[in-house]
Amino acid sequence: MGEEVKNFENKLSQYIGAKHAIGVANGLDALRLILRGYIELGIIEQGDEVIVPANTYIASVLGITDNGLIPVFVEPDIASYNIDISKIEAAITLKTKAIMIVHLYGQVVFSEDLKALANKHNLKIIEDNAQAIGAEYNGIKSGNLGNAAGFSFYPGKNLGALGDAGAVTTNNDALAKAIRALANYGSDEKYVNIYQGLNSRLDEIQAAVLDVKLKYLDVENERRREIAKFYIENINHPDIILPQYPDNKNAHVWHVFVIRTKERTRLQQYLAWNDIQTLIHYPTPPTKQKAYTKYNHLSFPITEQIHDEVLSLPISSVLTNEEVQKVVDTLNNYTN
Repeated sequence: MGEEVKNFENKLSQYIGAKHAIGVANGLDALRLILRGYIELGIIEQGDEVIVPANTYIASVLGITDNGLIPVFVEPDIASYNIDISKIEAAITLKTKAIMIVHLYGQVVFSEDLKALANKHNLKIIEDNAQAIGAEYNGIKSGNLGNAAGFSFYPGKNLGALGDAGAVTTNNDALAKAIRALANYGSDEKYVNIYQGLNSRLDEIQAAVLDVKLKYLDVENERRREIAKFYIENINHPDIILPQYPDNKNAHVWHVFVIRTKERTRLQQYLAWNDIQTLIHYPTPPTKQKAYTKYNHLSFPITEQIHDEVLSLPISSVLTNEEVQKVVDTLNNYTN
């Protein structure tokens, strides 16, 4: 909570375009603190419902359940992997208080229909922006589209620290004040505790590193877009489904480049044999995890298909053109 943190918070708020940026310990805490802040302000109560995509990383759901709130899962759009906005209204009940949108894999999910829906039902829009810093919708940065947003600066993210780090952005003064106190043992004045808070503070060294790296974020995101475009234009294999390159390139920052195939295990082994590392984001949806056995009986066919078929190819601003070409050639030469 020194000068480096304050400096980074100011730079981040300017970059995102939001009034407030609050540094916290990690991305999960960012989501937990947003919802806890709304609870402390009396806007949300324990037992209320929060709509969330069924195919997100489990942190999105943990942020909800950690606060005694109930996740209501909605299927994604198979083409974008983001929540299917057209299916949200059917999931709204009298207990629904918020929609958590997740800009999955680095692609913005937002629309005027979503904003109108939230206004119609008096719902908060909370952005899980862990993967999409720098992405835009109609010239507005992700993290400034809804009522509040959570960021992760885990080392593998587009803007990564040297360890765990995170932030919250919002234009709401009362929420920002509550979150800042909650993250500091519930205290807004030394030894005066107004909430039963937690210790979730951004470290000075991490803030200093992030401040330097923020200057290069747009350039590095542009390199990711170049690689993604090259992959999409040059990978040509009948067994591989490629992601769509958005009409507005700024809508995606390609945190990961995800393909789909029914022969995932074989393809992953083949790529490994050719010295190309891949990862699966994510092998098991939250509703099928042991941690959430109460939801294991639910069926989300699109989500389950995605989790069974996705494979993430190398994408990073440090990849050389030769390495990118090797990925393309190796995939195009794949025979099953």
